Amino acid sequence: MEAKAVARTVRIAPRKVGLVADLIRGKKIGEALAILRLTPKAASPVVEKVLKSAIANAEHNYEMDINNLFISEAYVNEGPTLKRFRPRAMGRASAINKRTSHITIVVSEKKEG
Repeated sequence: MEAKAVARTVRIAPRKVGLVADLIRGKKIGEALAILRLTPKAASPVVEKVLKSAIANAEHNYEMDINNLFISEAYVNEGPTLKRFRPRAMGRASAINKRTSHITIVVSEKKEG
């Protein structure tokens, strides 16, 4: 049994969120929450919020025991890119891509024994 939570179109680049997702993949949820609270990255609060949502989904929708949960999947996909332009010298313009992320976290119950 597994429960998941997805945050779509989060305004932070997927490369940055991926670094934080790699830190918690496969960990128990208590350990993962502690890691996220102590990681000084901009993506940490966002990933923590998605993880708490997945935990709440597991508890409320599937009646799973919180103490046996671990993160079975944590991945980040690229969302829609906001395209902006910055004026440059001699009347030119250069593109700026403001990237967004889709963050997915899946929690599962550890088997007893």
